[in-house]
Amino acid sequence: MPRILSLLYLLPQLLRTLFSKSTTTRYPFEPLDLPSCYRGRVTVDPDLCRGCGLCVRDCPASGLELRREARDRFELVHHPDRCVYCAQCEDSCPAGAISLINEFMESTPQRNTLTYVLVKRDEDPAEN
Repeated sequence: MPRILSLLYLLPQLLRTLFSKSTTTRYPFEPLDLPSCYRGRVTVDPDLCRGCGLCVRDCPASGLELRREARDRFELVHHPDRCVYCAQCEDSCPAGAISLINEFMESTPQRNTLTYVLVKRDEDPAEN
């Protein structure tokens, strides 16, 4: 008796599912529509970045690294394999140089290629 009741319950749902339109995305065949609140790729405006290191200090996942050679010579490096895309770096930046945009990061099978230099400053921008 319980089997018959289960079958009577599942049969209409099975038929409804078989003849209804698909609810999944057709991503490889159609462009993916991301929500406006999606936090994807990290970008930096190099003209606004001062190299203060607040974004690096506040990053909970150590996704950013500041390599400083001198006061006005530095590199801001992003490690996407460590990043949790929490946008803490965007909130911490006093100059507003960092932002997370609505795009995917490119995938790769080699972890050593997942290091991006976001800012490379060789001299003081005021001298230019």
